[in-house]
Amino acid sequence: MSLQRLLHAIFLIALPLVVAAWGLSLFSAVLLVLLGLAWRQLIVLAALMNPPGGPEVVLETIQNSHFAEKGRWCLDRLGVDYVEKPWAGILGVFFKGRTVPMLTVRTGRTHASICESSEILRYLYGRYAAERPDRAAFLEPTPERLDWERRLDRYGAHLQIWVYHHLLRDPAACKSAWGAYSQRVPTWQRWTVLTLYPVFEWFIRKAFQPDEAHTAKAVERIEALLRDVETQLGDGRAHLLGGEAPDFTDITLASLSTLWAWPANFAGGRYDADRPGPDALPEGLQADRLEWRERYPLTSAHIDRLYAEERTVTGTDAREPAAD
Repeated sequence: MSLQRLLHAIFLIALPLVVAAWGLSLFSAVLLVLLGLAWRQLIVLAALMNPPGGPEVVLETIQNSHFAEKGRWCLDRLGVDYVEKPWAGILGVFFKGRTVPMLTVRTGRTHASICESSEILRYLYGRYAAERPDRAAFLEPTPERLDWERRLDRYGAHLQIWVYHHLLRDPAACKSAWGAYSQRVPTWQRWTVLTLYPVFEWFIRKAFQPDEAHTAKAVERIEALLRDVETQLGDGRAHLLGGEAPDFTDITLASLSTLWAWPANFAGGRYDADRPGPDALPEGLQADRLEWRERYPLTSAHIDRLYAEERTVTGTDAREPAAD
């Protein structure tokens, strides 16, 4: 939000308070409303006359979000020049009414925003398939790929229930996962998470219902998907749907599985300083992680190999997220 729009929003909020506090007449109140409308029109005209600046592509994330990693990985693989903007915890839902990842692109004189990782991937293919056909081929949305992506996205949602079941029992770990101690996250967001954590915890419990019964059902569905993946890879194929190179279904599987697989090179290594080692994970989460790695060795090896081959970066190759 620009400074002009922020000031205008504050003006609208303060308007009834000003009228009530000063006992303004109806005529004066109408003049203030007209002033607000004129101000808004000037903001619109100024935006038309002065095209927006800043980066062309911005990806808003939570640093440990598995769905954000899916979008981030595909942008990196395409070679798109973008800026990553980390948010702390679930503040994006509270302040913007949108979940992460959210991709914002500058198109001429306006900005367009796209939420949901699957929708971001559809946009990226439509935008870059003609310009970079070879690099964008892994994003081609064939019926088989889309079917697997839908299943994997549901798996990712079940993993959210599972991970919050464990994280909410360890507030320090949950705050860390939300970026409350990361220097890459804006200071005001870190303090907001630390101060209002009980409110956010209540919201998460209402939204995901990570109680024993609900989590048990989520775990059943997680393991059903992992069994299917294990069977799929059991014929010796190198990638989930075969082929010589990974496609977005492999990236979706690897990205969404980071919550339990905890592979090296997450986010291309850019969050290594803020991401704890697997031994530091909450006890219950760690126990499930080790069990799934033992029960699904082909899936675990596939995830590790993808991260080793696709997400290893050195030197300045790691894109630094921007903190406001």
